[in-house]
Amino acid sequence: MPNQKNKRNDKIVKELEMPNNIEISFQDGFLSIKGPAGEVRRKFKQKNISIKTSNNKITLESKNGKKEDKKLMGSLTAHLNNMVKGSLKGHVYTLKICSGHFPMNVSVANNKLTVKNFLGEKVPRILQLKQAADVKIEGDLIYVTSPNKEIAGQISADIEQLTRRPRYDTRIFQDGCYIISKDGKELK
Repeated sequence: MPNQKNKRNDKIVKELEMPNNIEISFQDGFLSIKGPAGEVRRKFKQKNISIKTSNNKITLESKNGKKEDKKLMGSLTAHLNNMVKGSLKGHVYTLKICSGHFPMNVSVANNKLTVKNFLGEKVPRILQLKQAADVKIEGDLIYVTSPNKEIAGQISADIEQLTRRPRYDTRIFQDGCYIISKDGKELK
């Protein structure tokens, strides 16, 4: 007799309470959360998990009690919490401009970040910035702010990669822009 797996028909339901000062809408697989700091949209299309919204509550429901569905619900909950935090306060990433050998000039204008005189280079390095984030430079710090955590993190990583020098010893050539704080968490 072949092994038969136990099929569980346990229903998993998870409800998330939302603050009063945000608006929630879910249409065509896109969840939109709008708050004082901005609006965050994200596509949620899962096979076994349904999402429903009603008077400041988001309900995640799975008809099967599978382990994968439970893990996926945890991931979706983390995404939803990031969306709520971003719509209320925004996400802030901080980068430090380090120039030990050559004085580096970093500026933002017309949605472009420009790094001039990086390690004595004559041609400036230019990064096209996304519309959904705000980039400010104060002294030797760069602040990237956005209601969407993924966009803020991606722009910060792009800035860090803009000044990357492969095949150089980072203990000696420490010039560049480096992430020092990810959404309030200090990096060491």
